[in-house]
Amino acid sequence: MYRTHTCGELRAEHIGTEISLSGWVKTVRKFGSITFVDLRDRYGITQLSFYEELTKQLDDNPLGREYVIQVKGKVIERENKNPDLPTGDVEIEVTSFEILNASSTPPFTIEDETDGGDELRMQYRYLDLRRDTNRKKLTLRYEISRALRNFMHEQGFLEIETPFLIKSTPEGARDFVVPSRMHENQFYALPQSPQLFKQLLMVGGYDKYYQMVKCFRDEDLRADRQPEFTQLDCEMSFVDQEDVLTLFEKLFKHILKETKGIEDAAPLQRMPFSEAMERFGNDKPDIRFGMELYTLPFGDGKASSGFNVFDQSELVVAIAAPGCAEYTRKQLDALTDWVRRPQIGMNGLIYIKCNADGSYKSSVDKFFNQEKLKAMAEQCNAKAGDIVFILCGKDTLTRKAMSELRLHMGDTLGMRNPEEFKALWITDFPLFEHDEENDHWVARHHPFTSPKPEHTAWLGDKDKYGDILANAYDLVLNGNEIGGGSIRIHKKDLQQQMFAALGMDEKEADEKFGFLLSAFEYGTPPHGGMAWGFDRLCSIIGGSESIRDFIAFPKNNAGRDVMLDAPAAIDAKQREELGLK
Repeated sequence: MYRTHTCGELRAEHIGTEISLSGWVKTVRKFGSITFVDLRDRYGITQLSFYEELTKQLDDNPLGREYVIQVKGKVIERENKNPDLPTGDVEIEVTSFEILNASSTPPFTIEDETDGGDELRMQYRYLDLRRDTNRKKLTLRYEISRALRNFMHEQGFLEIETPFLIKSTPEGARDFVVPSRMHENQFYALPQSPQLFKQLLMVGGYDKYYQMVKCFRDEDLRADRQPEFTQLDCEMSFVDQEDVLTLFEKLFKHILKETKGIEDAAPLQRMPFSEAMERFGNDKPDIRFGMELYTLPFGDGKASSGFNVFDQSELVVAIAAPGCAEYTRKQLDALTDWVRRPQIGMNGLIYIKCNADGSYKSSVDKFFNQEKLKAMAEQCNAKAGDIVFILCGKDTLTRKAMSELRLHMGDTLGMRNPEEFKALWITDFPLFEHDEENDHWVARHHPFTSPKPEHTAWLGDKDKYGDILANAYDLVLNGNEIGGGSIRIHKKDLQQQMFAALGMDEKEADEKFGFLLSAFEYGTPPHGGMAWGFDRLCSIIGGSESIRDFIAFPKNNAGRDVMLDAPAAIDAKQREELGLK
């Protein structure tokens, strides 16, 4: 038996017990004839004490950092207790020890505050996983998964696996493709989601399906993206939108209660897409703080302001940043440079300071008197001590830029507390988006999303496409979309109309989705569901900006596994077998 207890288990009630521990050497401290060793495993740290004779043995067989050892001894009371450790009241008086495996000197310190950079730690990810900060993150991921699965079981769902080797249907993100050896010049694709399979499960009568499933997208990466990611996938039959939202709202609250101890009986806010864009500039608003967007009554043919920059703009939009009227010229110049960055794309930033004495100071004083500056500030609900920031230009670009500035100011002012969790539903999305470059309509969600029942007839009128709303919904948490779904099309004729609206003729629709259209001929029930980005959910609940922190073996920002050095070339024999040049 290598161990009778773990390194995080022993307490004062174990004093006098003979035990055996195994783990990794964290630190070694020698004080004359006594040597103290901190022994670590994934459960915690226990202090070991080696006296006289055993210390001499350590001189002959010195312990290095990350050596794997087994010790036997007695639990005794610790003289200098450590209140920061659960095991801090006791230590082990070692009677014998064995080095189970030596270790080379690690390339970085295995501490919470390590000296290793991201790439180095990813190269030696198996060592990085020993750090307590990563242990806590992966443990939280497991706890969220367990809470989720327990909830779904209690609600009567079946977890059913769907295939990973499927047919490529290049709609949306790029597929990863897999060559077939047995069928030369033919390829499988890895699934971007199990969308079609879960709909076919509804045809098969499995009215409550879910799956914790790996999905794959060959797309550019960001902190919240990976080429492979985990998704909670779910579908239900005989439901409408209200049924789906009610269930997943309960699931979300159950997870917060089980993992963070947070209970909140209040229903989640619901906000139409158009309102979210108007008030926050995006469809995944962070509602932990205010600072909402206000459209000023200038530009786009509205009444003249006397300031050409406003009057010649499509949109003039503002926010009021609380308590920032004392910002210096240096701070304001820095913000102006920030909005001029290529990723924001603005030409400049206009401000109105709402001074404590009731006066107003602006970067456009020469164009607006105190009365007009006051009117603009009041329209933004600005108070004395606040500053109003104004952007203007093309509608879509300007609103997006102001949304980014709002989030930036929220960070700057400490308004985005990672331990506060504010979720809401976004509903009533447009069914289509117009691709201006190619002059055709594309599905905003996917081509299996049903239009709102009252808009179904508009599928036959191209002039109405921009007005059709989808029977779709997103769950947004702290400014991040963590899940999206819809009520699906379940009738063949409506699905064919949808394909036609997207520019697919009957032949193309049959080649890509003939199996689905065929299935719809055999009594498909009304159904709907949603999918959650599980990695993203874990990172937000864990207070992290990056999903990589909550994945055991993530890829870097270039989509590479630097530990395995993948992707990599294959040898000539493999290429020949696969018929690849």
